[in-house]
Amino acid sequence: MKSENPIQTKSYAFALRIVKLYRYLCDEKKEFVLSKQIVRSGTSIGANVEEAIGGQSSKDFLSKMSIAYKEARETHYWLRLLRDSEILDAKHAGAVIEDCEELLKLSGSIIRTTKSKIPNS
Repeated sequence: MKSENPIQTKSYAFALRIVKLYRYLCDEKKEFVLSKQIVRSGTSIGANVEEAIGGQSSKDFLSKMSIAYKEARETHYWLRLLRDSEILDAKHAGAVIEDCEELLKLSGSIIRTTKSKIPNS
């Protein structure tokens, strides 16, 4: 039996949270522009993690994981913008931002470790 992959599990849970945030932004806040940005980048993190796990080589894995990291950076930006523009209250935004920062740390660590194992990367 395969053990649980923390970044796979956390990125999927984060994507679910982002989908619910998207619904809230559209339904309750009537915010349609930033909400589309956040749902696109926030769900892309997990999709790229899944692609990385199914990668054909270490370089393919590194490439997809790097894209997941960049999508997490973008999501972090949109979350801060939603918070600072007061579309989201600081308490709600803070919890999601913390989750995003955890994904950034995890993916950054995975990227550094993978790079150290690939010659000439």
